[in-house]
Order: sequence, then structure tokens, then C-alpha cells
Amino acid sequence: MAIQLYDLAGAEDDRRFSPYCWRTKMSLKHKGLDFESIAWRYTEKEAIAFTGSTTVPVIVDGKRAVYDSFEIAVYLDEAYPSRPGLFEGTESRALSYFLHHWAVQALHAPLLRAIVMDLFNHLHERDRAYFRESREKRLGARLEEFAADQKKWLTSFRGALEPLRPALVQGPFVCGKGPGFSDYIVFGTFQWARSVSPLRLLEPEDPVFKWRERMLELFGGYARNAKGYPV
Repeated sequence: MAIQLYDLAGAEDDRRFSPYCWRTKMSLKHKGLDFESIAWRYTEKEAIAFTGSTTVPVIVDGKRAVYDSFEIAVYLDEAYPSRPGLFEGTESRALSYFLHHWAVQALHAPLLRAIVMDLFNHLHERDRAYFRESREKRLGARLEEFAADQKKWLTSFRGALEPLRPALVQGPFVCGKGPGFSDYIVFGTFQWARSVSPLRLLEPEDPVFKWRERMLELFGGYARNAKGYPV
């Protein structure tokens, strides 16, 4: 039986924009595991209540439910050790955990300010009131105020990518010669934006742009073929 993945969707069922769900989808593809992606929305928390989570990604593998993209990656490596690994040992896992927190703080924060109104406009109508109320409470400002000066936040996002550039000049992937979970952590951020916003995040001469092209072509162009804007 295929693994079930609860995957955050926009107004259209096939517009899947969660950066964390993208980490999990790329991980499942990396492992070569069949999965069924189930469209889920912010206001459908009862659908995943049986797992103990209120957010996605959530996977159901037989009788086992796992949530949180990092925990899912760890589970997949432990449950399917004969398939390609997402981590190369405990040291790689620890470094990926660091990268996860770095990405959330350094990349997600400015990028959200740059794309939040595009994201809001792509939400299902039944999610919009929930999203606005919950995010404005968390952010302490109206979405429109939070999103002001898009150019400033795009510049901040591009600057935050600087630590990645030397590594991607030295090798084709964040993990070196081939992709791993650290690549999927960063790539999920780009798929988040690409799924909902036409904003051009990178210039073609940027080493990160070239890396993103390689990531988009993995697994037969799986990510590139997903609904989103041209990059």
C-alpha cells in the first residue's frame, strides 16, 4: 500500500505550496517510495487529528503516522534503510537539523514578507479568514502592512543565501556530489515561492539559480512539473 501524504493545497487541489511538504515529497521521491498526495487545507485540522498533529506534512505508512518534515525524513531512513539515504550518518543528520533552523530564520522570514500577499490570493476561500486572523495575530500587523516594500525583502532574502553560494560553486548540491535532505530543506523554500508567486527570486548567473535548476530536474522533473510560476 502506498504511503499517504497530507499535503497543503491552495484554491486549486493541485497547487501545493508548503515548503515543509515539499521537503517530504522530495524525500519520498529520493527514497523511491510510492505515495498518494492528499490535498489538505488549514481549516481541515480534523482530517489529521488522528495523528496528533494540527499541521502538515503528515504521512501514514501502514499503521504508522509521522508528522514534521524532519521527523519524517528520519523515519524514512530508519524504516527503509536499503533505499537511498537522506542522511549520511548522525553527523549529517545533526547538520541538517541546524540547516532546518537556519532556513526558517534566515530564508523564510524575509521571503514570507515578499510573497505573503501572493500566497494569500492563492488560498482556498475557506482558508483566507483563518490565515489572515492567525497570521496577523502572530505577526502583529495587517498582512498588507507586513508585505510592504517587497523589493527590500527580496534583497534581504537574496543576501541571506550568501552562505550557500561558495558551497554550490564547489559542488553541484548542498550535500556534495548528490542531493540529500539538506538540499530538500532549502529547495522547499523555493518551491513555496514558485507555487504562489511570480516574483523572480534569483538571477541566472547566481550559483543558487543553477542549483535550483538541477533540483527542478530531479526525479524526471517532478518539481518543475508541479503547478507554479516560471522561474
